[in-house]
Amino acid sequence: MNLLVNGDAGKGPGGTAEPVGRVDGWVVRQGAPALVGYDVGGGYPTPGSPGPGEAGARFFSGGNSAVTTLVQEVPVPTTGPTGHGAVDAGRVRYVLSGWLGGYAAQEDGVRLSVEFRDRAGTPLALSVLGPVTAAERAHATALLERSAEAAVPPGARSARVQLSFTRTGTGGGTSNDGYADAISLRLTTTGRRK
Repeated sequence: MNLLVNGDAGKGPGGTAEPVGRVDGWVVRQGAPALVGYDVGGGYPTPGSPGPGEAGARFFSGGNSAVTTLVQEVPVPTTGPTGHGAVDAGRVRYVLSGWLGGYAAQEDGVRLSVEFRDRAGTPLALSVLGPVTAAERAHATALLERSAEAAVPPGARSARVQLSFTRTGTGGGTSNDGYADAISLRLTTTGRRK
């Protein structure tokens, strides 16, 4: 089960290339993102562009801001097979994944990260994905899948997931053409007991 809310940009305002002031499930920390429909055209990714096989109706972009940051705070389950006891016993792993990309030969991009924290908010572990470079996209408008998997550190009680879109200033235009879709954080149990 995906622990994130609205990881596919499908809920709330949006659907055009115009920036929005809020994003359901996420806190806008910097800039103003756009939740762009795959049907917008104008050079944006379309249903035929390389991307998620079962893409939803929309994807995240950096809007018109030089830097746009979205954050979602996720509690680690209290009980159950991936709850606090299993985490502290070293039996829980996480998978962070998302489709990240950009426009044509431009180097605008997005970083996806997760930082696990203890009860006091002290960082315990960090994974960072992206940005996907223009060369990795073969200089085409595309989103490519990226993922990271590791053990949830003992003592972790929350996870901070962040999307950071950055406009490089190359290629002209005012759009921040870092793109992201199908953002997911999942916990699994190893079945190993200590």
